[in-house]
Amino acid sequence: MITLKEALKLPKEEIGRVKDEIRAKTAADRELGAYVEQLTDTEIAEYGEGIPILIKDNIQVHGWSVTSASKILQGYVAPYNATAIENMLKKGLSPFGRANMDEFAMGSSTETSYYGKTLNPRNRERVPGGSSGGSAAAVAGGLAIAALGSDTGGSIRQPAAFCGCVGLKPTYGRVSRYGLAAYSSSLDQIGTLTQNVEDCAILYDAIAGFDPKDSTSANTPFVSTALDPNRRLKIAIIENYIDQCSPDVAGALREAAAVLERLGHTIVRSKMGDCAHHVAAYYVLATAEASANYARYDGVRYGFRGDGGDLRSIYENTRSLGFGDEVKRRLLLGAFVLSSGYYDAYYRKAQKVRHLIKDEFAAIHSDCDLIFSPVAPTTAFRFNSRGSPLEMYLSDIFTISVNLAGLPSISVPVGRGADDLPVGAQLIGKPFDEQSILDCALSLERAIN
Repeated sequence: MITLKEALKLPKEEIGRVKDEIRAKTAADRELGAYVEQLTDTEIAEYGEGIPILIKDNIQVHGWSVTSASKILQGYVAPYNATAIENMLKKGLSPFGRANMDEFAMGSSTETSYYGKTLNPRNRERVPGGSSGGSAAAVAGGLAIAALGSDTGGSIRQPAAFCGCVGLKPTYGRVSRYGLAAYSSSLDQIGTLTQNVEDCAILYDAIAGFDPKDSTSANTPFVSTALDPNRRLKIAIIENYIDQCSPDVAGALREAAAVLERLGHTIVRSKMGDCAHHVAAYYVLATAEASANYARYDGVRYGFRGDGGDLRSIYENTRSLGFGDEVKRRLLLGAFVLSSGYYDAYYRKAQKVRHLIKDEFAAIHSDCDLIFSPVAPTTAFRFNSRGSPLEMYLSDIFTISVNLAGLPSISVPVGRGADDLPVGAQLIGKPFDEQSILDCALSLERAIN
């Protein structure tokens, strides 16, 4: 598939040919499940001029059916564009197709989608990761030039690592959340999935910036990225996290760290606290916020409506039939930790842990430019191989702390593990320093490839 950088140089008639090629490929490879449905005439005609970018199914595109891969939003049509979409359009990029995802971004494998699962293009017996699995699979499988995703606890970086593409989660507030279906409002962030680091920087520049429509948007100066792979940075390697990975993943990560040292970067061996605490805090805070955000899905205003003789019955039937099992599980957990008698024991304590995590990152960043750690403890696992929800949640054990701290992070392919599956490394930067992680990622990408 042509890269985004190459596509920007094409005349308009050639862009049309690329779109026809994508449409033909998605029609021929429906088994992959990267798109929630075939590209419709509406999706093609309304935004037909720009370079085609695949959009995760939880980002508003005016006139499109946008459902967050859930039954409860069937029939809903977006009445406006997300700010990220408006920013793309100004840069000559246009939305082109809806990417499959875990229902309401709650999952790590894209197995919970109402439309069915997405397969990993590197090995179709393995998951593509989640929740942005459709975006990652399409980019890695040659069905999209680039894609937008969202990342609440690793939902861009983990599928990028599993599928072997580049995934960027910007600093919280750097890209507007206006028009993104809220999961956990203090953690959600729109980001990019691309074929390489240069494309990542181009798409990131296209969507980033302050937005007065988003109360959490950061009104800080934004300068377009000018990549410099020759910069030499001080990088902290989180040894105890690498030690927790499977041997094949750990081996690829240690080799990547050695490559960074050979390139002239200053390497510091470091450790961080028990990431099991990060998981516990995350699943209290994220589910608590979701339980409040998802009260809006009641079957009255839009989307699917369950039958009922009175209002209470409509509410109960709509939510019982409209939400999948994983969404119900998280909403129940969120309601529980916010309930009377449990708020202090769980929610308030999780907020304290969140501050400790921020402090730990800040302490390391005070002496280093970047932090190098795993994205996931293993390569892509097989479908239905996680025996419990907790096992699935642990897939994000190395990524969720970044969301809790609101930091920028990128997943970049660094090698192959067992069964020739991709391994991704994570570079974590200081707030609003996407420049450093992109520079380092580019130097690593060029050295390894």
